Amino acid sequence: MAVERAIEVVLGFLKGSPMSRNTDTVETYLDGFRRNDHAQILSCLTDDIEWTVFGAFRLKGKQAYDEAIDGPGFAGPPRLEVVRMVEQGDVVMAELTGTAPRDSGAELRMSMAEVFVMRDGKIAERRAWVIPLADNEHR
Repeated sequence: MAVERAIEVVLGFLKGSPMSRNTDTVETYLDGFRRNDHAQILSCLTDDIEWTVFGAFRLKGKQAYDEAIDGPGFAGPPRLEVVRMVEQGDVVMAELTGTAPRDSGAELRMSMAEVFVMRDGKIAERRAWVIPLADNEHR
């Protein structure tokens, strides 16, 4: 396993984007959200996960997290694109853009900033700023 991980890191570095265990976890987590795969999402979290979406809600614990994944008013998984991801110590920050289908048939376009506080390779805290976009890429 250690050799496989070392190869992954070297290949990522050669491609210009070295991946750490923490950024791998965040990528796995985001992939789970893109597929609405609750088990995959939850496997990336600590049991005492804290999730804050500023201006909307704060929750604690895996069960509360699981119940909030789909979100009221949404119909299906979001399409998420990572604009950039940076890491410092046990913190991974990601800038994302995305769209999410609504129950009404409309689509929510958004820009997001996400801070993932990591512990032992898992997400212990997620802090999110979600900005709805109605007109263009910035408004």
